[in-house]
Amino acid sequence: MTLIDRRTLLAGSIAGVALASPVMAQTFPLPSGFERFPIWPGKAPGGEHVTVREVETLRQPQSPADDTAFSHVTTPTLTLLRPAKPNGAAMLLIPGGGYTRVAIGKEGYAIARRFAEAGYACFSLVYRMPADGWAAGAEAPLQDAQRALRLVRALGHKEKFDPERVGVMGFSAGGHLAAWLTSRTPQESYAPVDASDREPIKAALAAYMYPVIQMEGPFVHAGSRTQLLGETPSPERLRAYSMDQDVSAQTPPVFLAHALNDVAVPPENSLAMLASLRARGIAAECHLFENGNHGFGLPPAPAAPAPWPDLFLNFAKRHGL
Repeated sequence: MTLIDRRTLLAGSIAGVALASPVMAQTFPLPSGFERFPIWPGKAPGGEHVTVREVETLRQPQSPADDTAFSHVTTPTLTLLRPAKPNGAAMLLIPGGGYTRVAIGKEGYAIARRFAEAGYACFSLVYRMPADGWAAGAEAPLQDAQRALRLVRALGHKEKFDPERVGVMGFSAGGHLAAWLTSRTPQESYAPVDASDREPIKAALAAYMYPVIQMEGPFVHAGSRTQLLGETPSPERLRAYSMDQDVSAQTPPVFLAHALNDVAVPPENSLAMLASLRARGIAAECHLFENGNHGFGLPPAPAAPAPWPDLFLNFAKRHGL
């Protein structure tokens, strides 16, 4: 099914969401049951000097057809999976990729299937990259994340979930973006474009999975930092983009999970975030697994710590999600 076909199908069910005019080159079909729509009505903001071309590829050469990643994103999207038995809540999923790509298959589709089984309407975000020439620079992905959260909330009535029961889960660099979206005092990163932007930038709960948190010090993920801030960022910018700094007192309850043998993004990132959350009196739960490496994703992947989805679901239910 083409993207335009999906837009036609979505027109009746996603009221108030204007669909964008650019059409992406779709190399891989969506997995069964998923629907995708652009998040901006028209082109994404600040793209006057953007020359990159969006590409979807297999995440790894041996990956199955539904394990893909997007690079050089020009049309940010949400991909929806509806639950068979809705529980009245929704999840916004933010895959990782080092701020160079978005691993939608491993940390979008697969996670959405697991949580849709538990009753959540799941929306997976494909967001723009900070180094691709957007006028907002480092804040281009934040624009997409804020817009996506507002759209998800705006869709609550049509999709039969409570807009006050929306959680956000991010992975790796997507964990950095999820923390940016949920743990800082919300500040408008773009000019409102339609009625959906009347929704608050507010989540009921957040989860940061093996997240990039710090932009300075010995535990930084250098690749994400360079993509986000360039080769020689100032000390002020390093601090401003370290998510363990300036945690808001309005941060929702946070679930953290990390593998102790993660050499790409050391677990000290999660520990630093946990310390900041505790200092602000924010409800938090952190799980450190002996094994799992980086990007362990969902069981039954060989490296994935088996209990983490159930641990998260227990945490979510305890906090009303």
